[in-house]
Amino acid sequence: MCGRTSCHLPKDVLARACAYRDRQGRQRLPEWKDPDKYCPSYNKSPQSSSPVLLSRLHFEKDADSSERIIAPMRWGLVPSWFKESDPSKLKFNTSNCRSDTIMEKRSFKSGSVGAVDDPEHWEKVWDNWRLLTMAGIFDCWESPEGGDLLYSYTIITVDSCKSLNDIHPRMPAILDGEEEVSKWLDFGEVSTQEALKLIHPTENITFHPVSCVVNNTRNNTPECLAPLNLLLKKELKASGSSQKMMQWLATKSPKKEEPKTPPKAESDVPQWSSQFLQKSPLPTKRGSAGLLERWLKQEKEEEPEAKRPHNQ
Repeated sequence: MCGRTSCHLPKDVLARACAYRDRQGRQRLPEWKDPDKYCPSYNKSPQSSSPVLLSRLHFEKDADSSERIIAPMRWGLVPSWFKESDPSKLKFNTSNCRSDTIMEKRSFKSGSVGAVDDPEHWEKVWDNWRLLTMAGIFDCWESPEGGDLLYSYTIITVDSCKSLNDIHPRMPAILDGEEEVSKWLDFGEVSTQEALKLIHPTENITFHPVSCVVNNTRNNTPECLAPLNLLLKKELKASGSSQKMMQWLATKSPKKEEPKTPPKAESDVPQWSSQFLQKSPLPTKRGSAGLLERWLKQEKEEEPEAKRPHNQ
């Protein structure tokens, strides 16, 4: 259902946008894990890397579970029990998971993750916009052949709210506000059953149509996010190759002459069509039209006198 996201903020701005208060009420910024793996993009698709916010307790045994880490992760969960050496050989789609089956499927048995925002702090950074906070789960996979650990995640989906239902029957599980984000991430203090109560449709969301340029994952420009006015007729733009062909045709191809209307006959005597050919020497023309005119002219010159029209 959810097939595109966007996170194009620089690392430092993203960290400030994720400011939070820990258990003692102190305002803090989450720390980055593997910041060099973060790639800002206007057009993120499954199997790409995206920033994920989670509790520090997942990485440090004695850490405070209210403290947070930002870690770039692969979008599309690779479960820890997967035995192949290539994650792309996973035979099912794990970019999303349904909220009603999250506790039933073997694939989804790991900790929780969400992208977070602090509305008050965010207004100071990005003109009243705030990050969209979607609930998800993650896992850590190690290849049988060894190598680096792969962290990956999936986005939880729920039934769509009324305003989105005409577009799609499912929507991401959105954590609406700092309190919900804290409960979802703090698995050290909040039970799984309590956290799952946060997963439900919400109407607190705005949306707009965007251009189809977002369909190509190679496109990574602000146009992927720009609102599209569906009431305006889109002008078709010729591609680079089409423009070159049009220029070549304009300069290299022979120009067609406008057909000339033959003069009206002044007498009632039938006249041959060849009589209306230009008597002045014609320039050599390309194509069948030029050959036909030269053939008619030659026929006129060679026809017998008895066949030629005459004036009374």
